[in-house]
Amino acid sequence: MNTPPPPHASLRLIRGTALTFAAATCLLLSGCSGTGGSGSGTDTAGAASTGRLKIALVTHASKGDAFWLLVQKGAEAAAAKDGVDLTYTSDPDATGQAELVRDAVRDKVDGIAVTLAKPDAMKAPIAQAKASDIPVVGLNSGIDSWQSEGVLEFFGQDESVAGRAVGQKLDALKAKHALCVIHERGNVALEARCAGVKKAFTGETDILYVDGTDMGAVSTGVTDRLKQDPSIDEVVTLGADFALAAVKSVKAAGSSAKVATFDLNQDLVKAVQSGNIQFAVDQQPYLQGYLAVDSLWLYKTNGNISGGGAAPVLTGPAFVTKTNVGAVARFAANGTR
Repeated sequence: MNTPPPPHASLRLIRGTALTFAAATCLLLSGCSGTGGSGSGTDTAGAASTGRLKIALVTHASKGDAFWLLVQKGAEAAAAKDGVDLTYTSDPDATGQAELVRDAVRDKVDGIAVTLAKPDAMKAPIAQAKASDIPVVGLNSGIDSWQSEGVLEFFGQDESVAGRAVGQKLDALKAKHALCVIHERGNVALEARCAGVKKAFTGETDILYVDGTDMGAVSTGVTDRLKQDPSIDEVVTLGADFALAAVKSVKAAGSSAKVATFDLNQDLVKAVQSGNIQFAVDQQPYLQGYLAVDSLWLYKTNGNISGGGAAPVLTGPAFVTKTNVGAVARFAANGTR
């Protein structure tokens, strides 16, 4: 995350030989039984008989962010299970992300999964997708705007609820002065997290904006703030990588502040185990990617809509502390939590 992200990065998933053989066998059996065949549009397994579905996943991820690798892995697992072609692209710049959605529309994909970190920027490309009869689902960011954007379903965490839960936990831990570090200004999910903390925490809450694409600047910013105000006894970060950087900042500043964070990765799990991180809020990014892709496959092959299009599917929050981190550690070691 120390270098500017490229305009986008793509990944095309292809099933293995065994899966291809299984799909071909299903098609053959369907044709022989008279219950499927080319006229039905689907075989008995629900996969399109006229060709594999093409799904695009478009996020606002920055290059090398471990959180988004988990989202991508979940999406890959669903694509492999469902036998679809998945293209993954990302751009942290809202204008760039919007253009990636338009690219997917031009590619005539069968479905689009998109994050709504900057909802206003996504309105026009989502409308373009709908005009082309391409279903769109949301994930991760935008829980307060997915319906107004015209998105079919949403998979993620209610960030306001998660933020308030963190504020309440800080009260239980007897914290007095929290510093909430936002690594992307204007990202609705991140803003909601710190706003939730501030609303629920009875102590003092300060907000610090840093440039999340420059980890050196993040560390320096947190260190400087801790030196300026020794009364800060809790640093709350909004991503695992930033939490690990904050641990170093606390040491560099000679501060006694504790560090808590939103989101997990393998290294963060180890930090919770060692006690360097007090706790983490897990929104299950792997599950978000998996459900987003799987939901589009289900919609296209069986007309299913999770939540009925009226309610989001929540993937968090859940607290991971030193007492329960063992339950997720082995999955984190596999790179899926």
